[in-house]
Amino acid sequence: MAAAVSLTFPDGSKREFPAGATGRDVAESISKSLAKKAVAIVLDGVLLDIADPVSEGAIEIVTREDPRALELIRHDCAHVLAEAVQELWPGTQVTIGPVIENGFYYDFKRVHPDTREDWPFSPDELPVIEKRMREIIARNKPFAKEVWSREKARDVFAAKDEAFKVELVDAIPEGQDLRIYSQGEWFDLCRGPHMDATGRIGDAFKLRTVAGAYWRGDSTRPQLSRIYGTAWATKEQLDGYLHMLEEAEKRDHRKLGREMDLFHFQEEGPGVVFWHAKGWRMFQNLVSYMRRRLEGAYEEVNAPQILDKALWETSGHWGWYQENMFAVKSAYGFTHPDDEEADHRVFAIKPMNCPGHVQIFKHGLKSYRDLPIRLAEFGAVHRYEPSGALHGLMRVRGFTQDDAHIFCTEDQLEAEILTINDLMMSVYDDFGFDEVVVKLATRPEKRVGSDAMWDHAEDILRRALDRMAREDSRIKVGINEGEGTFYGPKFEYTLKDAIGRDWQVGTTQVDFNLPERFGAFYIGADSEKKQPVMVHRAICGSMERFLGILIENYAGHFPLWFAPVQVVAATITSDADAYALEVVEELRAAGLKVEPDLRNEKINYKVREHSLAKVPVILVCGKRESEERTVSMRRLGSQNQTSMTLDECVKALELEATPPDIARSRSQRRAR
Repeated sequence: MAAAVSLTFPDGSKREFPAGATGRDVAESISKSLAKKAVAIVLDGVLLDIADPVSEGAIEIVTREDPRALELIRHDCAHVLAEAVQELWPGTQVTIGPVIENGFYYDFKRVHPDTREDWPFSPDELPVIEKRMREIIARNKPFAKEVWSREKARDVFAAKDEAFKVELVDAIPEGQDLRIYSQGEWFDLCRGPHMDATGRIGDAFKLRTVAGAYWRGDSTRPQLSRIYGTAWATKEQLDGYLHMLEEAEKRDHRKLGREMDLFHFQEEGPGVVFWHAKGWRMFQNLVSYMRRRLEGAYEEVNAPQILDKALWETSGHWGWYQENMFAVKSAYGFTHPDDEEADHRVFAIKPMNCPGHVQIFKHGLKSYRDLPIRLAEFGAVHRYEPSGALHGLMRVRGFTQDDAHIFCTEDQLEAEILTINDLMMSVYDDFGFDEVVVKLATRPEKRVGSDAMWDHAEDILRRALDRMAREDSRIKVGINEGEGTFYGPKFEYTLKDAIGRDWQVGTTQVDFNLPERFGAFYIGADSEKKQPVMVHRAICGSMERFLGILIENYAGHFPLWFAPVQVVAATITSDADAYALEVVEELRAAGLKVEPDLRNEKINYKVREHSLAKVPVILVCGKRESEERTVSMRRLGSQNQTSMTLDECVKALELEATPPDIARSRSQRRAR
């Protein structure tokens, strides 16, 4: 007789169950009502089917209301989508349908029955598919799991002309069994888990878009038709998400970039930004702000853009990161490969600033008394991204990092990390981000260095993380197990924007590897050579991406200090042209970015145009204002106008346009 199975429950209690007992049996032993609500179990941290037999370990019963069930809802929804498509268009081949952030997708190969040509799905067909999905859900067919041999699976899918499934089966090692999940008559190759029946999905789902996709992401393979959907536990959650998407579309930085005349992209330079005057002004404003925040604590340096690949071989990037790098050589050497006198050396355009900073640190002997040394660079870097992954400012091939590297002793490491955190939180606060999540990313499977080194580094970061959470209520903390870089653990900073989206921006990374690779050292108090600890630090990360985030966070309604054009002085009639120009000069003298609008257009037309361009302040100047030396101030998003004297206007706007770091510094000086 098989031994009983001992299970530990979340409250610490233990109970024994007969061998072969399932998750449902365990739920029923607790209460009938729990068994009705249960959709899955978690056994020793692994999510499993409710019908799976249990083994000794820690168990939790997962109901549909549990946040962990959301992945199951989306996974089940993907299977129902595939069934609906094949019911509506028999002969359509299914490929893969994973859960993704906020939803799911499924890739299909559909061929037109008459022409036998590819027949991609169109958005007009989504309501039809969605209707059939609701019918399938209403059938409430149970999900059932079977284990098939590789040979059986191959034969069955081949008989169904499911060529993509056959390829997936062939990729599975011989002798390894496969899981097949069915819902009624329909079945699919799947690792699972699933809930117990299609009816558990509910009605809080929606098909959103269609797109093209290559099989296995390979442009040489067949093109498929991808259907994206979203699914949630409740209708309220779905409605909230769809509202967020509507807001995100209005805030799309690419759309606002056109309307505000900030930047553009074009085919000759995929993934690199053509900054227009107003956009470049914003970019430089961000750089100037960051430079001020570093004054006194960092030394700004600049390392070369192009370096011999030998340096990148030493750093490890040529081996670890080569697929993301650009290599260059002389044009003549490229076009004349057989000319022995040509320069055939291969260089890399830097994808990162860190190796260059190590070279700067190594130049000249360093003592422990010199540490910490903090080197900062607004360094232009280039990284190869597939063209399909490029997305406005958010995903580019050429960008600028607000990069810094701190070289310190191990004793100084924790204090440096806490100081970096204080700076980061202050910067994020200045831009209006008051919800920040900091996660510690721990050692990955592939890594350099000893376990003792990683233990030491992770212990330091854990202590720092605990202290950060205690001392700053704005910070929420977490752990990303196995997500550290190959050379050390790191902190990842994630911001929540105005419509609830999360953006991972800043990082603090501990590196024991690169100084060793390059032989960097300092002379310790014992007159011996010591290897410094290197800390990689970025606050904005990519300046381009951070600007994209800011554009969408503010929906173009920037605070006055950061707006590319802060004020427009618009005339009602030509009688006020001279006065409007005087207003412009007064404000420019006070340091504001001002433009006149003297065109022979109606004032309402001018106001609408500048409102679309997101100008924060419009000063209306007419004959009366000219005679009284006043202005009528209109704020972006408001229908009201406020009349004030020109002097009052200049003083008020000068104060409001003061960057927060400068205003804070002035306030501190006055307080002393």
